[in-house]
Amino acid sequence: TSTGGMPSSHSAAVTALSTGVALEQGLDSPLFAVAAIFAVITMFDATGVRRHAGEQATVINKLVIDFNRFVSEAKDFQKAEEKEKQKKLKELLGHQPIEVFFGGVTGIVLTLILDYFFM
Repeated sequence: TSTGGMPSSHSAAVTALSTGVALEQGLDSPLFAVAAIFAVITMFDATGVRRHAGEQATVINKLVIDFNRFVSEAKDFQKAEEKEKQKKLKELLGHQPIEVFFGGVTGIVLTLILDYFFM
């Protein structure tokens, strides 16, 4: 899974795939249509469900920290810091829309550059 960031590596990969297929097979090929739909679905997913799951994970992490702080302080004020240490949920499951956009641009540009030099 992705951990977020600029640009989106998922978007770069699927747009690179689509661009490569377009260069080899043409924009009117059925293979390009499949690659383009795959790219759109992947990019939509990167900003949709996965991003919302990341936002929910952030809230859950805050609740867990607050609960642990309350329990720790209730038991022993001096050891509260140590007892707060827990494995956090992954908060950055998805990407911001701008990250997906630049990931897509990166994939297209890099594929065009590679095609120019190696084809």
